[in-house]
Amino acid sequence: MKTERRLRLFIFARIVVITLFLASTIILKLSDAEAISDIQFKGVIELMVLSCCVSLISLVALRRQGWLLPLTRLQIVWDILFVTLLLMLTDGIASPYSFLYLLAIMSAGMLLNRQQALYTAALCIILYGAMVDLQYFGLLQGIGLSPEVAQQRGNVVIFYTLFLHLVGFVLAAVMGSHLAERARLTEVNYAELKQLHSTIVENLESGLLTITRDGLIRVFNPYVEKITGMTQIHAYGRPISAVFPSLQVEGETFEQHGQGEFYYRPTTGNPLTIGYATIPFRNLQGETAGLIVTLKDLTGFKQMELALKRSDRLAALGELSARMAHEIRNPLAAISGSVQLLSEHGSLRDHESRLLAIVLRESDRLNSLITDFLAYARPTPPRFERFNLYHLVRDLQELLLADNRFDKIRFVLDLADDLTAWADRGQLQQVLLNLLHNAAEAMPDSGVIQISADLQSGTDDAGRAFSLLCLKIIDQGCGMNEDTCRHLFEPFWTTKPAGTGLGLATVYRIVEGHGGMVQAAPREGGGTVMSLLLPMMEEGPGENQNSGR
Repeated sequence: MKTERRLRLFIFARIVVITLFLASTIILKLSDAEAISDIQFKGVIELMVLSCCVSLISLVALRRQGWLLPLTRLQIVWDILFVTLLLMLTDGIASPYSFLYLLAIMSAGMLLNRQQALYTAALCIILYGAMVDLQYFGLLQGIGLSPEVAQQRGNVVIFYTLFLHLVGFVLAAVMGSHLAERARLTEVNYAELKQLHSTIVENLESGLLTITRDGLIRVFNPYVEKITGMTQIHAYGRPISAVFPSLQVEGETFEQHGQGEFYYRPTTGNPLTIGYATIPFRNLQGETAGLIVTLKDLTGFKQMELALKRSDRLAALGELSARMAHEIRNPLAAISGSVQLLSEHGSLRDHESRLLAIVLRESDRLNSLITDFLAYARPTPPRFERFNLYHLVRDLQELLLADNRFDKIRFVLDLADDLTAWADRGQLQQVLLNLLHNAAEAMPDSGVIQISADLQSGTDDAGRAFSLLCLKIIDQGCGMNEDTCRHLFEPFWTTKPAGTGLGLATVYRIVEGHGGMVQAAPREGGGTVMSLLLPMMEEGPGENQNSGR
């Protein structure tokens, strides 16, 4: 409990006690007018009213910053003066209210510390002893304290009384401060714990929700709000099945730890793969009260896992296939040469010449296919250079005007004319040609191909700056389903009747060789978005990234 709150409660308690004391004094006076003289009654009433006024003023002053410690000390001093004045108004040494000094001393130990409590005990014994001495020598007769009351006790009794009060005051200071220190050490600040709990839950880098035994949601942290698009207020009290239909939590799930994965389709966006773990929690009676469920979006990890498996599979397949293609190429060259020699023989009939021409044409096509495959399986390391990307795209646009597949295609360029790239110019040109050919073939009638590019900069988790070239080619074709997107970059996998399935596989290998990433996604309204991310080298001294071709 904070010192300010303790002091506030202390002042309120004093007001309550004084009010009760005032009421009892008035009742005593009304029931027995001789029990307390008029002078004493008037003095006691005025003293209590004054104490209430001091308490109210102190409560108001507590709102001021920096006044806490002075006000605390003032309360202790006032309590000591209050008790001393009360004793002087109620027969001095014969007054039954000397025990109130103990309350003032214990309050000092609770509100301040042991040293201050000992100081308070010393001040109490000084004031009490001074009052007894002054009463004994008749110096307080003016306020109604008769010396006979003290003198009748005798010197020994007076000294014994002072000694008992001294011991009691010191013991009260020691015990009160000791108990207060132990209370401070064992005190639980529930408000602080609640704030800490809320901060931890709100800033977790994973989802956290709690479910009752009835399957109703209680806690719903911001991470889960971001996934579902639903706030804590809307989720509170709803069944877990209404928010995550694929998350099964019932029966034995409430009695043991569990984990797994499930698919979740948000109201907007692509489906997500969510990993979860469940931990039962119990109430104060030790009974299972519900489940704590932690959630984590594993979609990105799953995509990385698939990409890694694909890369390993393609590497093994590429190495094996490259060796086979090389071995096939040698006999193919012999066959092609032999067929050429036969075709040059003048005694062949027309149908024989046509058959040999077919063999030569198909041999050349097979040789071209093997050449493309070897280029894919054993890619040339990129030779990086800085060049103007806008000029490259414009050159490709001019080149493709001679291709009849682009007769009804309109290009829309969305990139700065001074944007430069750090890559192998020839390989990047090959990538763009493959992607543009695919886009045009997806729109046999007509359509628009949009080419956009920009640089994205930032800082990674290690504090290192990075720059990425984000290049997108967007068409308005028939689009792709999920199965097509999953197999799109695998070699020899194609949806075209006459395709080889090596075009996009080569694109993947080239982009991978640049340390980048290529992705395909359906476009809203129909079509496909092909996205390339290529890391850009930081500029060297005196090098202008937006200059040069």
